[in-house]
Amino acid sequence: MADTSDTRTPAQIEADIKRRRDVLAETLDEIGVRVHPKTIVGDAKAKVAANVDHTLGRAYVQVNRVVSDVRAQFVDEEGAPRLERVVPVALVAVGVVGLLVFGSRRRKR
Repeated sequence: MADTSDTRTPAQIEADIKRRRDVLAETLDEIGVRVHPKTIVGDAKAKVAANVDHTLGRAYVQVNRVVSDVRAQFVDEEGAPRLERVVPVALVAVGVVGLLVFGSRRRKR
């Protein structure tokens, strides 16, 4: 059989009960704050913002990588433009713009 004798005084028992009540009250207050709708919405917003920041960071890195790859196609190691690649692309761009302008002028008539 377990020993159930208690050598504490009534004042000590009351102090223990008061301490336990204070701890329970603090825990209940914390639970109340955690389940409050404003807290839940705030936590959800923070989570979404963190995910958006993470996604934007990954997108930024990917765009940076693509820009660097494209730049490497048109610029040599010394930073000078590679004319054998720049000139054909410029001619194609001028041709496309010319076709768009010519096409839009024909529609207006």
